[in-house]
Amino acid sequence: MRVRPGGEGDAGGIARVHRESRAGTMPYLPPQSRSHEQVVRWVEEVVLAGCEVWVAVMPGEGEEEEVVGYAAGADGWLEHLYLLPHVRRRGIGTRLLERARRSCPAGLSLHVFEANTEARAFYERHGFTVVATDDGSGNMERLPSLTMRWAPAPAPAPAPSTAS
Repeated sequence: MRVRPGGEGDAGGIARVHRESRAGTMPYLPPQSRSHEQVVRWVEEVVLAGCEVWVAVMPGEGEEEEVVGYAAGADGWLEHLYLLPHVRRRGIGTRLLERARRSCPAGLSLHVFEANTEARAFYERHGFTVVATDDGSGNMERLPSLTMRWAPAPAPAPAPSTAS
């Protein structure tokens, strides 16, 4: 598995990951009403056009790489981090999150559904803390969510000089 920048050729794979992850790991979400083609168009027009995107890929059939996860961020926000359900708990999400944090060394914020206890625990293990709550009026699913933030540890103070 490797992580690389995502591009236009990855739109179909990113859409697949997005749809399968939401359907397979978030039973509290309303049923999906968008087709694969509609999600591909959203990935092309919104995600790839407005975010820095990284994809986790694994060897697929023949010479093809299979997109098994993706992360997308913009302006200090992690907008998306999704994995195919069958590749979870293999360190792939951690690798994608590390890549996103490297691109935002001053800190990274995200929104997560309150009901998504596994994602909340994942982000907490990686140093994110809850900084705000929302009643659901701020997202299209109308579900309560949390805003979480990671900030790098401050650099240690230099040791006092002992030179005389």
